[in-house]
This record gives sequence, structure tokens and C-alpha cells, in this order.
Amino acid sequence: MRSLGTGFWIALLLAAAGFLVVPTLIIDAPVEPVMGFVQKIFYFHVPCASMLFLSTFVCAAGSIAYLFKGSERGDRLALAAGELSVLFGICVLTSGPLWGRKAWGVWWQWDARLTSSLLLFLMMVGYLLARRYGGPAGRKLSAALALFAAINVPLVYKSVDIWRTVHPRTTVVPQLDHRMMPAFWSSFALITLVWALLLTVRVRLERARAELATLRMDADELMEAK
Repeated sequence: MRSLGTGFWIALLLAAAGFLVVPTLIIDAPVEPVMGFVQKIFYFHVPCASMLFLSTFVCAAGSIAYLFKGSERGDRLALAAGELSVLFGICVLTSGPLWGRKAWGVWWQWDARLTSSLLLFLMMVGYLLARRYGGPAGRKLSAALALFAAINVPLVYKSVDIWRTVHPRTTVVPQLDHRMMPAFWSSFALITLVWALLLTVRVRLERARAELATLRMDADELMEAK
């Protein structure tokens, strides 16, 4: 695998420093008067949901490049982003019920935001399953699923404004207490940085696998020629 470069290692050091600083900012942030201490899950839950959306869009963009231009690079990017969609989807669907249990008294509500988020997560799981078990047409089938998943993202985001729901509306962040802003944006920046690092490593791994497969094919051809 090619060198990851100086920028990657600087970003990795920043992420490590962030894991030391950001939890302190979250603990020191004011306690929300209605929900109490459990509201601090917000600082993790919302950035993870944003990374779920971003991963889905990146997966769709790579899928478009593969479908319409035959780009192997786009396909590798789509796969890496698709896996991150599932990873951050798990984070969202775990932290959300933990928060909901304390705030609403139940682990799960079949309201618009939660149901559409679960649907988006399942679509991305379907993307990975189609790639792995879809046979020769698996990559094209999964690319089509990624496009449908990306179309679902705006619906997930706006669902709390369109339908009656127990989930907080999209105005929560703009109306956040200014004393909570440093903790929120620091957490958001840290999780975004972690997302970028994971995506970089995962794309590099897929590229290395593709190069290894090419070398093996060349070696097989040489052996057959002899």
C-alpha cells in the first residue's frame, strides 16, 4: 500500500488529541434542564447521524461514477462509504434508543424520523449484501440501491418537519444554548475527522487489493506462458 502521507498522520494526531479534549468539553457543557445529563448523548448522536447521511451521499456519488463511467475508483469509494454508512448507522440506532428510553420512557417509537432512519440503514445493509452475494451483477445492483438510499436521506432529515413526531425538529442545533456550542461543534469536527480517516484507509485498502489481484493475474499469465 502506498504511503498515507504526512497529512494523514497529522489528522490522526489531531483525532487522538480530540478524544482527550472533546469529552471534557461535553462534561463541562451545561446540563439541559428538561432531559438532564442524558441529553449529552446529543453531542455524539447528531454528528453520527450526519456522517450516516454523508456516507450515503458519497456512496451514491461513487456508484454514479461506476454506473455511468465504469470507474473502478468510484466503485472503491462507494464500497468504503457504504461500509461507513452501516457503521455510523449502528451508532445512530444505538445511541438514539438509549437517549429515547430516558427522554420518552420507551426504547423505540415508530415515528417518521426513527422509521425512515431504520429504513436508510437497512438499505445500506442491502447495498453491502448485494455486493457480496449478488453474483456478476452484484456491483451494479448495489450501485442502484445506493442511489435509492441517497434519495431517502432528505426525507429522513425533513421527516420531523413534515409529520408529527416525538423526535426533536431540525431547529434544535440553530437554537442550541450558546454555551453548548463549543462542545457540539468540537464533537462534530472530531467525528467528521474520524470519518475521513476511516474512509481514507478503507479506500487505500481496496486499492491495494485491486493491485494485488492484478499482480496475481499477471503472475498466472506468466506461468501459463512458460
